[in-house]
Amino acid sequence: MRFSLFVHMERVSSDQDQRELYDQFVELAKMADEGGMHAVWTGEHHGMDFTISPNPFLNLIDLARQTKNVRLGTGTVIAPFWHPIRLAGEAAMTDMIVDGRLDLGIARGAYSYEYERMMPGMDAWEAGLRMRELVPAIKGLWKGDYAQEGQFHSFPATTSSPKPVQKDGPPIWIAARDPNSHEFAVSNGCHVQVTPLWQGEAEIIKLMDTFNAACAKFPDVPRPEIMLLNHTYIASDAADAQQAAEEINRFYCYFGAWFKNERPVSQGLIETLSDEDIAAHPFYTPEAMLRDNVIATAEDAISRIKGYEKMGYDEYSLWIDSGMSFDRKKASLERFIQDVMPAFS
Repeated sequence: MRFSLFVHMERVSSDQDQRELYDQFVELAKMADEGGMHAVWTGEHHGMDFTISPNPFLNLIDLARQTKNVRLGTGTVIAPFWHPIRLAGEAAMTDMIVDGRLDLGIARGAYSYEYERMMPGMDAWEAGLRMRELVPAIKGLWKGDYAQEGQFHSFPATTSSPKPVQKDGPPIWIAARDPNSHEFAVSNGCHVQVTPLWQGEAEIIKLMDTFNAACAKFPDVPRPEIMLLNHTYIASDAADAQQAAEEINRFYCYFGAWFKNERPVSQGLIETLSDEDIAAHPFYTPEAMLRDNVIATAEDAISRIKGYEKMGYDEYSLWIDSGMSFDRKKASLERFIQDVMPAFS
C-alpha cells in the first residue's frame, strides 16, 4: 500500500484570502513530499470556490518546482471540457516540465453547475460518452499521426506536440463507479480511481469487487492499479475525532448542495447552510462520517487501512478537503505521516 494526498484550494468564506489559501495548498503538498508520500492529486473545477482549480496543470507545474520526489496527478480533469488535441498536448508539455512525474486522472465530471456553464445542454450521460471518446484519442495522439472521426471530435492525422517524457505517456487513471466505467478503464489499459461516498465499508468492498470483475473480463490486459480516495482525519483522541466528524459532515452537506445545484451562488460561494439545514440532511450525519471515512486515532486508522490493503487496493489517497482550518488539516497530515505510514513501510 502506498499513500497520496488529494487536495484543493478550498474557500468556504468570503473572509478567506485566495492567495493565502494557495500558499496553504502548496505547504500541504510539500509536507506530503517531504513525508514520503507517493503522489499529490488536484482536480479541475470552474466557478466554485468550494474547490478552486481551473487548470490543475498550472498547480502541478508549480508544485514540481517546490517538491522533489512526489508524483503529480490530475485528480481529475473533466473530459468533456477538453478537445483531445489540446489535452494531449498540455498533458505532454506538463509531463516534460515536471520531468516525467505526471499522472493523468480523467473523469466525466460530477456537477451540473459546471456543465450548464461550460457545456450548456450536456448531461452526465453525454459527458460519459465524451470521456470514452477522449481517452483512446489521447493515447493515439501521444503515439502520433492519429486521425479521428468521432461523435464529438473529428480531425485529420495529428501528433501531440510535444510528446510526453514518459514512455507511452503518463499513466491514465479513470474515476469509476459502475461496472461499465471499470470495464472501460481496464479494457483501455487505464488505472482506476474509486471514491466511496455514503454506504460504508460495503461500498468499498463492492467497488473492489467491481474492479476485480472487470479485470477478469479482460484477462489479456495487464492488471491495472486501483486507488481508494477517502476522506481521512487522524485524530489526537476520541473528542478530536468527533469534532472532525462534525466538520466533515458539514463539508458533505455542502458537497450535496453543490451537486443538487438548487441553491443560489454568489461570488463563487453557495448560499450558507444553516445548522438546521445540516441537521435535516436525510443521510449525512457525524455518525455516518465516522462509519464511512477514516476519522480515527492513528491506531484505529492503521487497522482500517490494513483492511483496504488486504482487499487489494494499491494506493490510499488521503482526501484532506474538509472545511477545517489549515492548522487542523496540517496536524492531521502530520499524524498520518508520522504515526500511520510507518506501519506500512
